[in-house]
Amino acid sequence: MSLLENVVPPIADPSGLSRKAFDELRAFIYDQTGIYFRDNKRYLLESQVGRRLKQLGLSSFEQYIELVQNGRRQTELPALVNAITINETFFFRHPQQYEAIAEVLLPQFTEENGHRPIRIWSAACSTGDEPYTIAMLIRERVQPRFPNAHFEILGTDINTEVLQTAREGVYGAYAVRNIPPAYLQKYFTKEGDQHVLSPALREMVRFRHLNLTDRHTIGQFRDFDIILCANVLIYFDDDTKQSVISNLYNSLRPGGYLFVGTSETLHGVTRAFQPARLNNSIAYKKEDRHDYDR
Repeated sequence: MSLLENVVPPIADPSGLSRKAFDELRAFIYDQTGIYFRDNKRYLLESQVGRRLKQLGLSSFEQYIELVQNGRRQTELPALVNAITINETFFFRHPQQYEAIAEVLLPQFTEENGHRPIRIWSAACSTGDEPYTIAMLIRERVQPRFPNAHFEILGTDINTEVLQTAREGVYGAYAVRNIPPAYLQKYFTKEGDQHVLSPALREMVRFRHLNLTDRHTIGQFRDFDIILCANVLIYFDDDTKQSVISNLYNSLRPGGYLFVGTSETLHGVTRAFQPARLNNSIAYKKEDRHDYDR
């Protein structure tokens, strides 16, 4: 998941987002999702939520706030989340991390744990490019060495629209541009301008809607060997970062690893993990057998 960053500020609308409405909408979004819009991102809300106003035929942000807070929270909140989250992703986006997973961690876990399934979670999977990348690497580079190994791959995201795309497995040229040609030919069928993922690979990944700040629901996610959570923490304030990382820590098995974005770090967020260099990648290892609540 990533919020829209490089957008030209829109031309002001006569009924634009006032400071009061911005503060109220920002607080509501933060309370519901943990996503925090700083003052310099006010135009993002005006642009993205403004489109939703037009779709609903509303004339002011105040009307929309009333609707989403009181009138139609259950049905409109998912639409609001979809409106404010844009998903910039593609296959093989973090090759050094995937190399460490395929060449170091998955063989290690397979040898150590016998026939227990190795569990991998892409915690902000967007349109599924990341978990499907892992699935391809397992099929091509891990299962030939360990034919009896079992793997479970989960992808979650807060945006319901991208999850639907992930389940359908249909991608444009931009998303697949870094896939090795042999993999692209083997696992995709070209239909016009679209690339359709093979059913065999789609069956390796299951998807679920999840807000990473939902402590109750995420408490059901346990015993993962590897969690990938890239390019998400930058959209949270410090308290929310610590809460999310605490949840992810508790979802890992002892000895499991967390990967964050290549430009992200857990420095200053938590000391619960042990940083580890795996080939040319940095990961965070859970060594303690206990959960923590920070």
